[in-house]
Parts: sequence; C-alpha cells; structure tokens
Amino acid sequence: QVQLVESGGGLVQAGGSLRLSCAASGRTFSSYIMGWFRQAPGKEREFVATVSWSGGRTYYADSVRGRFTISRDNAGNTVYLQMNSLKPEDTAVYYCAAKLSGSYYYYTTGNEYDYWGQGTQVTVSS
Repeated sequence: QVQLVESGGGLVQAGGSLRLSCAASGRTFSSYIMGWFRQAPGKEREFVATVSWSGGRTYYADSVRGRFTISRDNAGNTVYLQMNSLKPEDTAVYYCAAKLSGSYYYYTTGNEYDYWGQGTQVTVSS
C-alpha cells in the first residue's frame, strides 16, 4: 500500500526549469519501482521516466532524455523529476506512479502501475 502526493508544478517560460516532487507514504516504499507519466489535453497518458527501487537504474522516454532527470530518496520517501530546457510540448498534467518490483527493472506502460498520485499541472509558455 502506497499513497502518493505530487507537488512542484506551475507555469514556466520555454527554456526554463521545474522540479517536481512526489511524497510517498507507506511502510514498503523502498520496495516499489517509481515512475512519472504525463497527459496533455486530448492525448493519451504517456510514459516519461522511471527509477528502480535502489535508485541505481533509470530509463527515459526519447522525448525527454537528456533534459529530465528522475531520482529518489528512500530515506525521505520522495521521488523527484528535475525538468530542464522545458518546451511547450511538455505542457501536461504530470503523475507519479508506483509498482511493486517485478521481473524487469523498468516498466513504461501505465496499466502496469497500481498506485497513482493526484497529478500536478505543468504549463510551458512559448
């Protein structure tokens, strides 16, 4: 059982940066693979990034690789998404998700995750 609460979203100009946080509650937080997804108006939810339970393995969508960085602090029960060089195409509601560790190091499909945060809006102006 994991409960997730996102924060850090807002309005930024193209080229700017934002740092999203996801605070997790639950005694088994360190056993979960964590991921970030986003959904723009009229679009399907898409994978952004994921990090393993230890924080040693990460994977990114091609659209954000080199610009975004995912990390986690198990002691603080927090997952972060540092977003740099933001583009208008990054505008979306960003969701934090959790999945109990399975057979693979990362998962990129939303249906594979069981726990979700409420989402935080990120808007990038041109």
